[in-house]
Amino acid sequence: MAKPAARSRFLFDQADWDFDTLRRTFDAIEEVARKDLELDVYPNQVEIISSEQMLDAYSSIGMPLMYHHWSFGKHFLGHEHLYRTGARGLAYEIVINSDPCISYCMEENTMPLQALVMAHAAFGHNHFFKSNHLFQQWTDAEGILDYLEYARRFIANCEEKHGIGDVEAVLDAAHALMPFGVFRHRRPRQLSLREAEEQRQERLAAAEQNVYYLWKTLPTRPEGVSETDAALLERKHKMQLPEENLLYFLEQYSPVLRSWQREILRIVRNISQYFYPQKQTKVMNEGCACFVHYYILNSLYKEGRLTDGAMLEILHSHTNVLTQPDFDDPRFSGINPYALGFAMMQDIRRICEDPEEEDREWFPDIAGKGDWRAVLKHAWANYRDESFIHQFLSPTVMRRFRMFAITDEAKDSYCTVSSIHDMRGYRHLRDVLARNHDISSQEPEIQIVDADLLGDRCLHLQAVRHNGVPLDATSRDATAKYIERLWGYKVDIQEVDAAR
Repeated sequence: MAKPAARSRFLFDQADWDFDTLRRTFDAIEEVARKDLELDVYPNQVEIISSEQMLDAYSSIGMPLMYHHWSFGKHFLGHEHLYRTGARGLAYEIVINSDPCISYCMEENTMPLQALVMAHAAFGHNHFFKSNHLFQQWTDAEGILDYLEYARRFIANCEEKHGIGDVEAVLDAAHALMPFGVFRHRRPRQLSLREAEEQRQERLAAAEQNVYYLWKTLPTRPEGVSETDAALLERKHKMQLPEENLLYFLEQYSPVLRSWQREILRIVRNISQYFYPQKQTKVMNEGCACFVHYYILNSLYKEGRLTDGAMLEILHSHTNVLTQPDFDDPRFSGINPYALGFAMMQDIRRICEDPEEEDREWFPDIAGKGDWRAVLKHAWANYRDESFIHQFLSPTVMRRFRMFAITDEAKDSYCTVSSIHDMRGYRHLRDVLARNHDISSQEPEIQIVDADLLGDRCLHLQAVRHNGVPLDATSRDATAKYIERLWGYKVDIQEVDAAR
């Protein structure tokens, strides 16, 4: 009789799961997350889906509601072929930055894996989405699901009225320009759904009265400024040039787009803006989720609520996710953001609890502080990948990952190892790795600088070359064609070197 009593302490003791077991395990995970880690999360909505539904979520950028487009079906077939032939596995979960926070768990997962997924997504990612300043600034978790439902309904109506071919032509161009359809350096005021709908109605009404952009009478130009320069300055002032958000500019000023086409551009750029914080926080977001699930599940194991077998399976999956191949390994494709984020957050806890002399020199504000929860929650709320690495990457983590930096000059036929494991090398390594996680240095910087609507209507763009690296000619020409499709006239892209 003693053996069954001991087994009853466990949340589960077999691989199979049912909904009662999921609920019991979720409640235990939530208790640790809220009372011990003191996480702040949106209400959770955990959904169990099939592998085919997971593939469908893959194809539509992970969103539960999405409009139709041929590229989603293409992606679905590609992912399905790789999955069915065993060439690629599927993610354990997908989590949506929404209120409530939606976590998709695959029905094929074993119960230990379901526990890992719920701790990882429903509390790790959830807390990061709710607390990080970039998500607070750029996304509307409460309104995104309603907006996606509106977007799907609007585009479906457009397909009925104007034909699938015409709608897809606009979507093709808009999707190609999504990386350049975000505001990077300023924050637009967040509108409520009612305000957004009122603005849309105002735009539609104005579009019916004004087909083309009308210029007001030019003011008297300043003394000493030529007529041409004065006209250029006036154009730039009226259109707030230069403009980094290409989709926004085309939506506002394209001479050829109709009102429904402008609304499609707005939908695509709003979705692109929604995902923009995720591009800047891959290391932090995944590191936070891995740290949270590792801490919670180890806590439950120490309390005797998980079996040895369940914990071994959890650790096996955890280790697979955090695998970091060496630089000379055929599998190496860069620094694994899961591995780096988790290692840095584990290291922050070590520095707070048991620092060495080196740690006291590098991190005097947190070394020996003890309250690692407050330090981590402050970091999760206030940093992005670049600044997080700059602030918290320690020599200990650099040694563990065997990091080194190389200098590769185009004029040289060789590479130079420029940073090794010494004081100067550690600081240079940290700077280099932080810069490699700054998306402004990874994506082309392209801005609209002029558009003479009363002249030839040519749209002038300027691309900034960083470190002398030019745009890829094939991608540049393809991008120009998509812009021309939406602008209706010639597009000119000039490349300039970054100011020193």
